[in-house]
Amino acid sequence: MKEKPIKVGISIGDYNGVGLEIILKTFEDHQILELCTPIIFASNKLVSFQRKHFNITTNFQGIDSVDAALDGKLNVLNCWREAPTVSFGEETVEAGHYALLSLQAATKALKEGAIDVLVTAPINKNNIQSDDFHFPGHTDYLAEALGGTSLMFMISEDLKVGLITDHVPLKDVVSHITHERICQKIRLMNHSLIQDFRLQRPKIAVLAINPHCGDKGVIGNEDDTLLRPALKQLYLDEGILVFGPFAADSFFGSRTYANYDAVLAPYHDQGLVAFKTLAFGAGVNYTAGLSKVRTSPDHGTAYEIAGKGIADAQSFRQAIYEAIDIFRNRQEYAEITKNPLPLRSKEAEK
Repeated sequence: MKEKPIKVGISIGDYNGVGLEIILKTFEDHQILELCTPIIFASNKLVSFQRKHFNITTNFQGIDSVDAALDGKLNVLNCWREAPTVSFGEETVEAGHYALLSLQAATKALKEGAIDVLVTAPINKNNIQSDDFHFPGHTDYLAEALGGTSLMFMISEDLKVGLITDHVPLKDVVSHITHERICQKIRLMNHSLIQDFRLQRPKIAVLAINPHCGDKGVIGNEDDTLLRPALKQLYLDEGILVFGPFAADSFFGSRTYANYDAVLAPYHDQGLVAFKTLAFGAGVNYTAGLSKVRTSPDHGTAYEIAGKGIADAQSFRQAIYEAIDIFRNRQEYAEITKNPLPLRSKEAEK
């Protein structure tokens, strides 16, 4: 029996960036429409303008409700009627306003179950700020909207990197790292690896907060007072296969990460510089820990190339595929854990 296509909601991000370009380029390949029913939360006028500007052949179907979405078609849900001004490469208040309208409509549909997953194009974290959006990015916004605890999880085929703290100024990082937060993020990562990526006994590596793990207190004692006790507790008391802390400066260059299923970094650049060096363009930003699935490409608005027609859609395309795979894996996990007896029987037979 053929699986029902997954409804993929897509928010457009900042339309002065590369968002709509990579969205339209992704669906030039009609084979992807066999896997999902995509719904762009925007307007016919805006999508038509960008389609014409980039001379992209992707056809779409305008709809006025999610229920009207057609399988096998790229659907555009009209969230507004006016035609906003497009100024490629510029940060404008107007673009931030429409980015938020798109995100709000898509998030509402996700919460209500009208769409199965959400894939977000890049926003500008400055011009989207308003009374309704006062967050450092998508991750925190969705955590509040969906009522969950989130983990920023960058994923690729060969490397997965999560963060203890994400969009936090470097000077404030240590004050945000507590025993409770460390344990929370490791538990979220472990559960995500099991539920979302089908790993039975995942191995997690944790990077040190300080250079050289603090060199026994010479360069800071947080690794000894914060990280080590938390890792020991989770390993001994909860059976989570978590190891470290590892000195971050040599961890990636030595390919030590290849011995683990995922890596947890204390702060943003410590994990993401390595990830984007090793996997940029093929990586995906996944918000783990929530009741719904959300992914996005591993890059930003890319104003410097916006409007030129040279943006690479690979990461956005991969974000679609990952959202579909994670959704399917969650369905399978829910079925297996609902009645574990058949699973134990199958393991016994093996």
